[in-house]
Amino acid sequence: VMVGDGSSGVSGWGSAERVERYLSIIDDRPHREEMLAALLEQIPSNVCYVLDLGAGDGGLLALVKSKNPEAKGVALDFSEPMLRLARKRFAGDGSVEVAKHDLNVPLPLDRWEPFDLVVSGLAIHHLTHPRKRELYGEVFGLLRSGGVFLNLEHVASASEALHQRFLAAVGLTAEEDDPANILLDVETQLRWLRQIGYKDVDIQWKWLEIALLTATKP
Repeated sequence: VMVGDGSSGVSGWGSAERVERYLSIIDDRPHREEMLAALLEQIPSNVCYVLDLGAGDGGLLALVKSKNPEAKGVALDFSEPMLRLARKRFAGDGSVEVAKHDLNVPLPLDRWEPFDLVVSGLAIHHLTHPRKRELYGEVFGLLRSGGVFLNLEHVASASEALHQRFLAAVGLTAEEDDPANILLDVETQLRWLRQIGYKDVDIQWKWLEIALLTATKP
């Protein structure tokens, strides 16, 4: 499961019932296996230290460690139910630190050594647009030279018709659309990443409103 929240917002992520329902839905999303394969392909195989932003139940970090078994990791999330699931997943694994952090609040840039990889799975779209851009800059500051940022993100459709197509594809009505989503188009986010100073900025996989954005720190 590549999910997270990481932000307080108005989405009710403090509710264990909400989290359980969300995880069951996300596991049944169309193209899930294709998405996982695309993610796995983009994860470098020389990662020693990884940060997961809005780590949710720890699924994305676990995917990174499946390719880099010796890697140490930090999993950040705001939701207590998600944090409990992540702690359970990594129980007995001293290489993973699970910590509470609201992504609306700046990341502590001096807390960790530089990361080889920063990942995020379906979390950053809960932040306001200005905060998204700030966070991308903070990630840049946390990466070592040559470090990679992988952001599997829920992005805005190019039109209302395409948004309705996405909702239908995932089995939601307009009334069931999550009011906590603050979706932004891919083009703006790619431009921001380039302006911040990342290189090799691109989309490696996309299905309707789910996109895998990748960038490297020079």
